[in-house]
Amino acid sequence: MGVKACGFPFSFYTGGFTLKNEIQSVYIHIPFCEQICHYCDFTKFFFNEKLATEYIEALANEINTNVPGEKNKIKTIFIGGGTPTALTLTQLTSLLKIIDTKFDVSSCEEYTIEANPGDFDEQKIQLLAAYGVNRISLGVQVFDDQKLEELGRLHKIKDVYQTVDRLKQHGFSNISLDLIYALPNQTVDQFKGSLEEAMSFGLPHLSTYALQIEPKTVFYQKHKKGKLHRPAQEEEVDMYHLLRETTKAYGIEQYEISNFAKPGYESKHNLTYWGNEYYYGFGAGAYGYLPGKRYGNIKPLPAYTKQAMNDGHPILHVDTITRKERIEEEMFLGLRRTKGVSKKHFQNKFGIAPADLYSKSIEELIRRDWLAEDKESLRLTDDGLLLANEVFERFLLDDPVTI
Repeated sequence: MGVKACGFPFSFYTGGFTLKNEIQSVYIHIPFCEQICHYCDFTKFFFNEKLATEYIEALANEINTNVPGEKNKIKTIFIGGGTPTALTLTQLTSLLKIIDTKFDVSSCEEYTIEANPGDFDEQKIQLLAAYGVNRISLGVQVFDDQKLEELGRLHKIKDVYQTVDRLKQHGFSNISLDLIYALPNQTVDQFKGSLEEAMSFGLPHLSTYALQIEPKTVFYQKHKKGKLHRPAQEEEVDMYHLLRETTKAYGIEQYEISNFAKPGYESKHNLTYWGNEYYYGFGAGAYGYLPGKRYGNIKPLPAYTKQAMNDGHPILHVDTITRKERIEEEMFLGLRRTKGVSKKHFQNKFGIAPADLYSKSIEELIRRDWLAEDKESLRLTDDGLLLANEVFERFLLDDPVTI
């Protein structure tokens, strides 16, 4: 259970300077959007220049309060949203300067920013390149102008082509596209067309998710009224099979349930999450995971800004992560990856083998052909990928005494 908490000392975040090097990654949330998408349940607000400027100042205070010194070594940085590129050039410059001062960007393996097609002008692209951003995640969602409008998106298909072309002209090659499938009234053939068009760009990474109906969204309200007509479950399964077959045909290998990449272009930042490693989370509604604790920040914009400016600790709740929960999460997250859970890594991390904790579950899942096992690892089968949540349930531990 989370506890409401504010005003934590620096030691809450890192346990002192000695644990600083255990933090692999940094996530920074920019919650502003020009328009709110009908399916989105992330922390987001309509862009307002004054509020955004105040937010960047508050964000700077949160980061400076909780990360000591300058040029800290970090493996990955991810600026997400919202729409980070909705910021003005001046605001974006301020944000990038904060990051450049606090973290050693030159040694960062991957530095990503999320963006919408059409948000980039030449100045913003040049600015990102100058400050070391080396990966762009574009929220395309679907190659169909009508469906983009139905999703509440502002961009058109032509904006995707223009944006990718501009990015390539300025030396960006590590570009990822996001797609959503099982959209309202979407057929398998329509998804096939959208997927083929995405593949035609020859980009090295694709993230593709089935639409989820989340509370407090426009789609949720339509769903409750019976006005949201989603594809049948069988069609959604067909779309997933099509996704896996098509990406493989184009040399884009699946490395996680929803993510596909050319070799060497897997998202290092997301691999931090799936590897159950530690990361900072800064900004309204952001989550962080640090030794023994997971924390979530205040979501409402005025409350976040006020608290972050006040003492740099805009924390809403803190959850203590027990050994039992760490083990469970190691299995849940590790099995999302196609390479699965390394038995050796698990043994080294927890001092016990997966089979010593989960022998019955492993045997049952292998018998159902949902799980595969070899000398090195446990991993989901093709059927297991489709039924991942049911598989994960088998790795909940009833009795913490056994570990």
